[in-house]
Amino acid sequence: MSYLKERILKDGVIFPNNVLKIDSFLNQQIDPKVMREIVQEIYAYYKDEKITKVLTIEASGIAPAIMVAAQFDVPMLFAKKAKAATLQKDQVYETKVYSYTKGTTSNVVVSKQYLNPQDRVLIIDDFLANGEAALGLIDLVDQAGAQVVGLGICVEKSFQKGRKRLDEAGVKVYSMARIAEINSDRQEIIFAQGH
Repeated sequence: MSYLKERILKDGVIFPNNVLKIDSFLNQQIDPKVMREIVQEIYAYYKDEKITKVLTIEASGIAPAIMVAAQFDVPMLFAKKAKAATLQKDQVYETKVYSYTKGTTSNVVVSKQYLNPQDRVLIIDDFLANGEAALGLIDLVDQAGAQVVGLGICVEKSFQKGRKRLDEAGVKVYSMARIAEINSDRQEIIFAQGH
């Protein structure tokens, strides 16, 4: 069993509506051993894809994304949930992303200066549930005329529709820990097979 899965079982906190809190090792406090494992596995899977950029959405995806980008020796870019006053509307790619956990929709933006048609983009995120963040990031890459090489996900809730939506969109996904079931009554997490 991977170290990430061990930490999920040991320290993950289950809330109603299939919410899994992993702040103690991935989202707020970060375990470097978890990060090393994420980087090694995602790099091994995508190493031959000629990646030129790693893209994520603020804020929880930034830590794994910067570490993966460092391994690929390429820039890491993150979509902001609020447009900076220094950027005009015609200077950004923009899309809407719904957050299942927060129950809100955000406009997310990336500067046109940093995402180009020649880019081969690897998207990294901490969670894949319904696929809203991933599809929003794919939309930003598409607007730039760049190519999404695939997604690297730390934790996937396989029982939700995100993976299915990405498979239907023809996007390659590699997930470190796929969760088949979260049972809040029994406080139990069951992992799915595969990546």
